[in-house]
Amino acid sequence: MFNSHQVPIAITMGDPSGIGPEIIAKLFSQPDDFPPAIVVGDAGMIERSINKLGLPISVRSILKSEDAKCDPFIIDVIQAGGALPEDLPIGQVNPRAGQAAFDAIIKAIELARAEKVNAITTAPINKESLHAAGIKYPGHTEILADYGGAGEVAMMLMNDELRVVLVTVHAALRKIVDAITTERELATIRLAYGAARMLGFDRPRVAVAGLNPHAGENGLFGDEDKEIIAPAIAQAHREGIDATGPWPGDTVFMRARRGDFDIVVAQYHDQGLIPVKYLGIDHGVNITLGLPFVRTSVDHGTAFDIAGRGIADPSSLRHALLQAALMTRARTLSTK
Repeated sequence: MFNSHQVPIAITMGDPSGIGPEIIAKLFSQPDDFPPAIVVGDAGMIERSINKLGLPISVRSILKSEDAKCDPFIIDVIQAGGALPEDLPIGQVNPRAGQAAFDAIIKAIELARAEKVNAITTAPINKESLHAAGIKYPGHTEILADYGGAGEVAMMLMNDELRVVLVTVHAALRKIVDAITTERELATIRLAYGAARMLGFDRPRVAVAGLNPHAGENGLFGDEDKEIIAPAIAQAHREGIDATGPWPGDTVFMRARRGDFDIVVAQYHDQGLIPVKYLGIDHGVNITLGLPFVRTSVDHGTAFDIAGRGIADPSSLRHALLQAALMTRARTLSTK
């Protein structure tokens, strides 16, 4: 399926005080049916994880992606930012870790925009560490939106049973209503439709979840569903998108899981992500839509509570990497 002559995918290290380096090391120790990949981050942190785990793999520092050989059991690493100290604390918020995670993301974006890598797959970052470093972003999605050369972007979380795209992402509940506009709703529906097409659905059925209980019950529980969300659905329909709703949020995900819909547009973070994560995070993949390149990520956080203990599961990272390869291929075929 894959060959070593393909342009590699860049895997960012994530927060080096979390489980990112560990799951990367474990991933490369089992390179069966593996798309060519390099790591962007700190070579010393990756090597520290390898040694702690006692894995039969090694690190090779490279200056540019073209130098990658993608040999089995060897991790090609492009250094992002300055080298980190060997005694960087594990499992706790640290400004140096936050800066290193940010540097890796920015370097990977530069490589992707220059078409030096095929896609980006990200290990988890810690928002507190970012803020401790003076980097005021709430997450990957917002960093990618600002540095990735995109217009409208949206977060999609998916597994084998559900595909969910968010209208708003990292926002306080009291600010969500003001953030939901007809224009933003329509843009998200379009992104969801395009993502489903890329995933192989010829005519995707897009379900839009309501904001209020029972999708507002025709204004009884709020006017946002009929005055903001419904007009966006109507416009999407006029554009040829099979979008329906707004559907009550307490049943729309169940209906999508049983096959009534192909993808769901959710209004806010927990409304959309709880149903996906409830099904298990091992196979979950986080995807940023709207970028000029493919970006996927794990469906979990930095897990400071288990960092350094050697028990972190690399399954979500593997699924994210494989999904990046599949989406890159689909995007390439769609442009031919």
